Parts: sequence; structure tokens; C-alpha cells
Amino acid sequence: MDYSKTLNLPETEFPMRAGLPEREPEFLKYWEENKIYEKKQELHAGHKKFVLHDGPPYANGKIHMGTALNKILKDIIMKYKYAQGFDTPYVPGWDTHGMPIEHAAIKNLGLNRHELDTLVLRKECHDYALKWIDEQRTDFKRLGVLGDWDHPYITMTHDYEAVQIHVFGEMAKKGYIYKGKKAVYWCPHCETALAEAEIEYGEEKSPAIFVKMPLVKDNGMLPEAAQGKPAYIVIWTTTPWTMPANVAIALHPDFEYAWVECEGEILFMAKEMLEAVGKVCKKDFSNIIGTCKGKDMEYAECRHPFETIDRKSLVVLADYVTLEAGTGCVHTAPGHGADDFETGVRYNLPIICPVDGSGKLTAEAGVDFAGMFVFDANVPIIKYLAGLNRLFGKENIRHQYAHCWRCKNPIIYRATEQWFASVDGFREEALNAIANDVQWIPSWGEARIHNMVADRHDWCISRQRVWGVPIPIFYCEDCNEHLVNDDTINAVADLFAKEGSDAWWAHSAEEILPQGTKCPKCGGTHFRKESDIMDVWFD
Repeated sequence: MDYSKTLNLPETEFPMRAGLPEREPEFLKYWEENKIYEKKQELHAGHKKFVLHDGPPYANGKIHMGTALNKILKDIIMKYKYAQGFDTPYVPGWDTHGMPIEHAAIKNLGLNRHELDTLVLRKECHDYALKWIDEQRTDFKRLGVLGDWDHPYITMTHDYEAVQIHVFGEMAKKGYIYKGKKAVYWCPHCETALAEAEIEYGEEKSPAIFVKMPLVKDNGMLPEAAQGKPAYIVIWTTTPWTMPANVAIALHPDFEYAWVECEGEILFMAKEMLEAVGKVCKKDFSNIIGTCKGKDMEYAECRHPFETIDRKSLVVLADYVTLEAGTGCVHTAPGHGADDFETGVRYNLPIICPVDGSGKLTAEAGVDFAGMFVFDANVPIIKYLAGLNRLFGKENIRHQYAHCWRCKNPIIYRATEQWFASVDGFREEALNAIANDVQWIPSWGEARIHNMVADRHDWCISRQRVWGVPIPIFYCEDCNEHLVNDDTINAVADLFAKEGSDAWWAHSAEEILPQGTKCPKCGGTHFRKESDIMDVWFD
């Protein structure tokens, strides 16, 4: 008996084999030719809306597993909500400005950005981004994602850029935008400032050195037994290349510090660190001839350890000094560290930064080191200090060090003038919105975002690149006062709406500004344009 004929099975047009590699393209073609997305939207027109904003991918390469997962999950949500009866418009978008695009265009096209006209480089970046928008759009469609693919939002379109200028203007009007000199994250490979959110950490091997700073003013704290003998404060640093910028030594006000006689010299460091330092430097620190508190040494002075640098190093106090490593006496270079910078401002110290935009030491660091890349200068500086009998000891340590999240290279701190968005200006408003205006799914997301905003420092929004929306600020050629108001913002936004942000480089300041514009400070009529662009996250 043929038992297959006894089975009561439903009839179906589905083939026995799915044949998805052949069938899927047919489904997608049918959806596109018959405008299924548009017809679905027409059917639910007037229904309650469910809008999912598309955080855009960068248009600088093929989609990857994370990008695909992002789009597929959003598509599942939108189709589920549509099945529930919602009107579910889905407008995809692309992030098309900033270093990811410029970096990729330069690398893949073999361009030298320093030799190219700005508008030529921007054209290459523009075309490069368009190419990847088309490639990614094709791949997203192939994943079966439904959306308004013919009308995406793209951050480099004229209308988008014009609105961005207006947003900047509103923030400036509220006092949220300011220019200041600070020690900011700087990528010497990308040659630009970075924001805190653009930093990731990885393990690095660094030389840690102990340096003797000649004491020239002891506040009367030097013990009598030490009189007439050379005295030094021993500092510790993991960045020998920053030694040329040293202007101070930070102590903790409440730590106990010891005066130690060692091999005919008097050394000053935290008492609790003597044993650890002695092991590394192979020295005997048993002859303690006196102690004092850190606060007793405030405003004492040392001489810079370089013979070629005629500068005092002031002893200052700071709560961030710890006893976890080093000597309890912290090398302080306000031009190369966030904490150092704040200390420098508090004590009115000079902000010295002898490093250029490409990470090379300048003549201010000394002729022996000028032109060296910062990390390459570590060994020569260590040898130089050893030759002067200022190097007390050294070791190599492995520690977590900041890297640029785009080029993956180690970054530095560099004091430069930058434009900032004052998070303090809108922190409370943002925290209130987080607490009261948003439903968080999952609920623990609220605490995470709250803490992130509560602890966030001012946002460095300027970048020393060309592929992006320019910071719409003008400077008076006569007095250097910066100019930004409703009239200038509207003039720039209107121009960008017509020509796009290329117009910033294609036109002079006089051609962009309203006729009769005068400097509010000196009445000058000649202006120049800001050369920096906005951080891509501002887009």
C-alpha cells in the first residue's frame, strides 16, 4: 500500500526546497517594483505614529556585522509595530562628515591633504561618501530592510548643514559656546583635537623615570643636617617627552614627606614611597634626617633639570597626588595634562606646550630635541638627563593609555585654543529631561546616561580638519574680536542652504557677511573666517 496517499495534507504553492538564494532577490525586486513600503504607509496614514530615529552609520566602507544587526533589529521593530496598527515611517540616514570619511579618503585614494586645495580635498571626501552611501544602501535593501530609501537624511546635504548652523547659533546666543586654551586630547597622527568620547584605552609600554629637580628655595624646611649639601625633589613621570614643559611639582598637602641623605645628596619625596623607590633605583633611603607635610613646601622652588632651560619649577599642592606609584612628587606640565592644566590656572603658571600639531617637539623644547616626534624623544631625553646627573632611576611599565578611536594610535595632551560647548550651561536642563521626559527601556539606562551627563566635562567641538561643517565664527582683523550674532548666523545658513558648506572656503568673509558689518568692539570692517570645523558628533 502507498501510505503517502493516505495522508490528508494541505495543498500549498510553496516549493519543497526554499531556494532562498534564488527566491530572496525575487521577493526584494517585487517589493521595490510594487512600492510595498509606500503602499503600507498609505494604508496606515492617519494612524498613531511610531517613529524610530535612525542613528546613522558612517559612509566610509562596507557594512559590517554590527551595522547589519543594527538595521535588521530596527526593521523587525518597525514591522512588528506596523502589524500592531501603527503608522511606521522609517527614514534611514548617513553620517558623512568628519575624520572617518577624510581619513578613509586620504588613505584609500593615496592623497596628501597638506598638498591639496581645501575644496579639492572636500570634493574627494564628498564623492567618497556618496559612493559608500550607494553601496551601503544596496546592502541594506538586500537585507530586506524596508524604508524610504529614496529620501534619506544625509548630514552633508545643503538643508541639513543650514539647520546645523542655526543650531550652533542658538547655542552661541545662550552662551553655551566659548573659545579657550585648554590641554585637550590631541591625535598627532590625525593632527586634530579630540573629544573625551573619541578616546579608547589600550595597554602601552612606557618608560617611567625618576628625575632630580635641584631645590633652590626650601621654605625653611630643609633640616639643619642637610645645610651645604645639594638638595633635590625627586619627581616621577611616565612621559619623559613632556619634561621640557615642566613648570611645577605637585605635592599632596596632607602627605608626610621625608628628607633623606643618600650618597652625599639630600632627596625629598613622600615617606611612604621610600621603600618602593629604593627598590627600583637600587638606593638605600634609611638615613631620614627630617620630615614635613606637603603643605609646608607650597611655593618652594626648584630649577628646571635641563641646562638649556632657564626656568623655575614651583612647588604646588594638589589633591589628585596619590601614593599608588612614583614619589608623591608629581611632575607638572600644564601644557600636557588636564589636571596639570587646572593646577596651572590655579597657580597662574605659564602654559608651555613645545609640541606642534603633528606631534613634533619645537625649538622651545631645546635644540637637541627640536623636530623629534614626542614618543621618539623619550630615549634622547632620558640620556640627556643621565648626562647631567639628573636621572635618578628608570623602569619600564605597562599601563592603560589613551588612543584615538579612529586611527588607533596613542594620543597626547596638548594645550591649544579650541572651541568648546559648555556642558555646565545646559547640564541641569539635560539631567531634568533625562529624569522626567524620557521612558527608559531598559530602566537601568537612565542611571547610565544620567551619570555620563553629570560627569561630562566641557565638550571640545573644534577639529583641525576640512571635511565637515565649519564653525561659523568671524574674527576682526584689527582687534581679533570674534563675531557671531543672528545676522552672521542667518547669512551663513542662507548661503549654505543654496551652496552647501563648500561656500565657506569658496567665498571671502566680506562676501559672506551682511553688507555694512562692523566689529562690535572696535568698529573694524575687515574680517577673517574660523578655519576649524565642528566635531562630527555635532552633526
